[in-house]
Amino acid sequence: MRLLHDEPIAAHTTMRVGGPAARMVVVETPDELVDAVREVDDADEPLLVLGGGSNLVVADAGFAGTVVKVETRGLVVDSLDQCGGANVTVAAGEPWDDVVARAVDEGWSGIEALSGIPGSCGATPVQNVGAYGQEVAQTIARVRVWDRLEGRVRTMMSLDCRFSYRHSLFKGTDRYVVIDVMFQLIPGTLSQPVRYADLATQLGVAVGDRVPLAEAREAVLAQRRRRGMVLDAGDHDTWSCGSFFTNPLLSPAQLEALEERVHEHLGADVSPPRYPDAGGQVKTSAAWLIERAGFTKGFGMPGPAALSTKHTLAVTNRGGATASEIADLGRTVRDGVHDVFGVTLVNEPVFVGHSL
Repeated sequence: MRLLHDEPIAAHTTMRVGGPAARMVVVETPDELVDAVREVDDADEPLLVLGGGSNLVVADAGFAGTVVKVETRGLVVDSLDQCGGANVTVAAGEPWDDVVARAVDEGWSGIEALSGIPGSCGATPVQNVGAYGQEVAQTIARVRVWDRLEGRVRTMMSLDCRFSYRHSLFKGTDRYVVIDVMFQLIPGTLSQPVRYADLATQLGVAVGDRVPLAEAREAVLAQRRRRGMVLDAGDHDTWSCGSFFTNPLLSPAQLEALEERVHEHLGADVSPPRYPDAGGQVKTSAAWLIERAGFTKGFGMPGPAALSTKHTLAVTNRGGATASEIADLGRTVRDGVHDVFGVTLVNEPVFVGHSL
């Protein structure tokens, strides 16, 4: 366990903004993680649990409390057979893409489409991380957490986690601290069915086909690189939180209202993208709405905060941006989309010390 004072939080986030932490405790074992959280709670001080910092925008004033930086490591194969699959328990602090790479190398399918996503393993169940037709809810068997309210370690099975689109029991509350996650993966050399049309085209297969795991991973990484979604210190398009907004889920009435707005602004022959979702709702594309509301790639350039030059869904730090400037740009885009299309986009990153 390491103790740091006045540590710049910006140095621990992919957006590279945020003021200092009054106190930062770096933990490397599950016991250190639980002890650090208990110590802060016993002192009745503000707590911020920090993983990879890929989904976080901390205020310029910093955090006047304790930041617990989770750097726990470990991947344990609990069981491996063709019937039960590969049951693998991963420490919360493991970098997520390292977990995916290991799964591909070992011949465990189920998370290959989640390649290149930054952040730590412990964050993946919180917002049910997903991309290219996969989400972690499909493979998570259980999540072990520290329950700050009850003061004990709890094991939450998949159904207990209440997973839905980019949401779970753990999101929007500070009650639970993830210790580790067990994934139930499928032994084999082939990917799960390719569900994303652009990905299938790149691979030269039909939607629903399977391909070798390594090919699926490389294709996903190539797709993400084209969108500036693979971290690269020399590329300011990757100084971001990835997708800044979630794709809206609309009721039939809301979709009808959106279509009317689209026809009014873009013409009767234009319709918004639509993808059926569970519960009778329809998902549409946040990136599509953003661009057609007038916020094109690179909007805000030369910065210091601007939309990515590769993808309108990413708010980026062009170098020297403040958290306030990032928030201002996000607010401008959100409000602009609402003014044109009547849809309120929901930010994906968590804001600490300020809000969008």
